Amino acid sequence: MTPKLVSRLPEVGLTVFTVMSQLAVQHKAINLGQGFPDFECDPRLPALVTEAMRAGHNQYAPMTGLPALREAIAAKVAASYGHAYDAEREVTVTAGATQALLTAILAAVHPGDEVIVLEPTYDSYVPAIRLAGGIPVPVQLRPGDYGVPWDKVRNAITPRTRMIALNSPHNPSGAVFSSADLDALEAMVKGTNILLLSDEVYEHIIFDGREHQSMARRPALAERSFVVSSFGKTFHVTGWKIGYCCAPAELSTEFRKVHQFNVFAVSHPMQWALTEYLKDASPYLGLPAFYQAKRDRFRAGLAQSRFKLLDCAGTYFQVVDYSAISDETEEQFARRLTVDVGVAAIPLSAFYLQPVERRVVRFCFAKKEETLDRALEKLARI
Repeated sequence: MTPKLVSRLPEVGLTVFTVMSQLAVQHKAINLGQGFPDFECDPRLPALVTEAMRAGHNQYAPMTGLPALREAIAAKVAASYGHAYDAEREVTVTAGATQALLTAILAAVHPGDEVIVLEPTYDSYVPAIRLAGGIPVPVQLRPGDYGVPWDKVRNAITPRTRMIALNSPHNPSGAVFSSADLDALEAMVKGTNILLLSDEVYEHIIFDGREHQSMARRPALAERSFVVSSFGKTFHVTGWKIGYCCAPAELSTEFRKVHQFNVFAVSHPMQWALTEYLKDASPYLGLPAFYQAKRDRFRAGLAQSRFKLLDCAGTYFQVVDYSAISDETEEQFARRLTVDVGVAAIPLSAFYLQPVERRVVRFCFAKKEETLDRALEKLARI
């Protein structure tokens, strides 16, 4: 008989992304739920991976990442945000951003520590905090524009607050930080021992001429931040699961202590390929225009429907209000949309510790034009 196991995460089951994707497959629906492209990456990338494999880059990479890739990341961050990270001591290549987020939390959060999370929040943060023995402290973003109520964040801080988890551009809402947001955050944490975990995986998917407000832009914030990003999101290769974490040397030392035991090293040939690919900045510099065209196409189509469009300043997600269509809960509506209409979406209620019903769902527009057009045709009939 199998011995009884007491779960470390008793409240966790299949993620909403898994559930809705399975439902989409079962009913042959267009999957605008889970956030991944249905188009191919630049063919140069897989060609570079093949080249790396043939050249013999098939054994373990260094634990912290290929030196040349870490140098390329440091140069990219310096050019983008003006902060000079030491590639040797302050940049670590990770098995995707989710691993980097978990590793940062395990490295920094001790049992009983509190971590403030801004809801709706990406679904990996809270389980990671609980695995570390920490206590998630939710603060809800403003309904409608999903801005940060900094006064409420300040009121949530206690002597046990160890970390604040941040995400801009924000999944699931598409909201982005302004310079004023960084001003408020900087003033709030000054003189404290609070660390910042900044999830910036959509850093290059930002629209209408806005400038991404990375924690790396502000020395006073960078000195207390784990800044996490993702090559998967940037280069349309989510299945590669390669990201990175930039942090001051003292924080990176503790980060790497955990990293070496939960991953150790990341795919060597893919690191080599990314190193070569980063020699040309145009792919990520052109990303805002690439995705803004998709956003605008999708929004123009939805404007002909009964959905109410919420603002989308970044990411490849569009949040819509369906209150003019249905009184169903968000999960009920998302399921019916998948089964009866043939388009999968994600309910925002799934991004809260305790479900909050505002009759909004999230669509992913990181799709081919023909995919978006087929989905829009179905959604316009509702």
